[in-house]
Amino acid sequence: MALEMNRDVFVTCAVTGSGDSHLKSKRVPITPKQIAESAIDAAKAGAAVVHCHVRDPDTGAPSRRIDLYKEVTDRIRSADVDVVLNLTGGMGGDLVFGGAEAPLPFDAEATDMAGAAERLKHVIECLPEICTLDCGTMNFGAFDLVMVNTPSTLRRMARILRDLGVRPEIEAFDTGHVRFAKQLATEGLIEDPVLIQLCMGIAWGAPDDLNTFMAMVNSLPKNWTFSAFSIGRNALAYPAASILAGGNVRVGLEDNIYLSKGVFATNAQLVERAVQVVEGMGAHLIGPAAVREKLKLVKR
Repeated sequence: MALEMNRDVFVTCAVTGSGDSHLKSKRVPITPKQIAESAIDAAKAGAAVVHCHVRDPDTGAPSRRIDLYKEVTDRIRSADVDVVLNLTGGMGGDLVFGGAEAPLPFDAEATDMAGAAERLKHVIECLPEICTLDCGTMNFGAFDLVMVNTPSTLRRMARILRDLGVRPEIEAFDTGHVRFAKQLATEGLIEDPVLIQLCMGIAWGAPDDLNTFMAMVNSLPKNWTFSAFSIGRNALAYPAASILAGGNVRVGLEDNIYLSKGVFATNAQLVERAVQVVEGMGAHLIGPAAVREKLKLVKR
C-alpha cells in the first residue's frame, strides 16, 4: 500500500525504563530528581510527552513505590516547561520461572506479580494524562521471564483507567496485542481517540524489520493514533520509518542508550536527534497543547 506520511508529529521520550541500562550508562537517570530533570530537559528539547518509570534510588532496580512516582510527578508538573505526563502501567506483571527442568516454584526474588488495581495504585494517586497498558502476554528478554497480562487483568485495568479519565496508551509488542486492543475498544473499555505504541525489536515479540512493522501498522484502525520505536541499533532509524508510515515518534534511554557507536546519549540529545528527523522530513513538530487536543487528554 502507499505510504501516508504523518505531517504533524509529536515526540515521546521514554526516560528511564525498568531494565539494566543504568548498569551500562551513567546517563540513565535513577533517582526521582534525576528522572524528573531528565524528563524536563527532554521536554525543553522538543518532547511533547514523557513516559516515566521509577527506580529504587539506592540500587537502580525497577520499583512500584508510590512515593517515588509522586515525587517525579510533582517535580515535572512544577517545572517551567509544559509536557504531557505518561506513567507506566507495566510493572507488576513479571513472572520468572525456575528453569527448563524445574519451572516451579517460580523465582520468588525476580518475580513481581500484582493484581490490576495494585498495578495502578500510582496512577490513581498521581492521575497522569496517559498510562501505558501492555496488551498481551509474551516471553520477554534473554531469560525465563514472562510478561504477564491476562485478558481479565487487562479488562480490569482498562476499566480503572476509563473511570479515572486517564488515556491508556496501548503498548503492542506483537500482532496479537493489536488484536486484543481492538477487542477492548469494541467492548467500550478503551474510548476514542485510541492511542497505541508499536514496540518493535524486543525479544521475543515482533521483530523490527519493515515488513513486520507495516503489517502491524496496516492492522490498525484508520482513526487510531500510533507511535513506534525500536530498541538498540535501529532505534535512531525508527523515527523516520514511523513518520513515513503515518505515525509519531518515541525515543529515550529506556530504548537506546547511544547517540552513535560508543557515544552515550542523554534523553535530551535523543529528542534533539528525533526533532531533526521530523523537521528534516518536512513534517511539523507539535507540542503538548496540540497533543492534548488531538487525544482529548485531561491535564491535572
